[in-house]
Amino acid sequence: MKIKVFADTICGWCFIGQTRLNKALKAFPETKFDIEHIPFQLNTDMPKEGIDRSKYLEIKFGGKEFAQPMYDQMTNEAKKENLNFDLDKIKKTPNTVFSHLLIELAQKTNLQNEIKEKIYQSYFIDGLDIGSKEILINIGKEFNINANVINDFFNLKNIENINSYISVAREKEINGVPFLEIGTDFVSGAQSSTNLEGIIRSNLS
Repeated sequence: MKIKVFADTICGWCFIGQTRLNKALKAFPETKFDIEHIPFQLNTDMPKEGIDRSKYLEIKFGGKEFAQPMYDQMTNEAKKENLNFDLDKIKKTPNTVFSHLLIELAQKTNLQNEIKEKIYQSYFIDGLDIGSKEILINIGKEFNINANVINDFFNLKNIENINSYISVAREKEINGVPFLEIGTDFVSGAQSSTNLEGIIRSNLS
């Protein structure tokens, strides 16, 4: 069964949604799932080097105090999935193109799910700059992906390919993530694993 997951690596709700999807999939041990991770960029105009976190919160929300209620809610939802977000560790909001490229590269060895999860953890729990080539290369090396292979993959042609998905999302009128295509159903937001299980079941019957 094919499942398409539109998500961004700096989207906390995407991390929560991915965790819930993984939980839902365990209810179908006999079913083979083909999970395609489709890159989505929340900040299409983000500078390549990213921006200081406090400046980002100022631009996006008018300051940290205005973002805090939403982040508190997200952190509480994450706890329900045993994810201990530590947003205060985040010092920079990165450009996510290279992180999407690493996930795409990982699909060649069927490690995309594990790598994506590690990128989420690195950002939301460890506060690392997942826009940094060095940090992403280290993540790849943990999964036995050669550093030179990763570096070579981070080329202009592949960057343009990631950016081409911006128009794909627009054509599908996807304005927020996570967004899932499960069989014939479209699912928006970090739905509960019970809901996702029901949607998967209805598409299998």
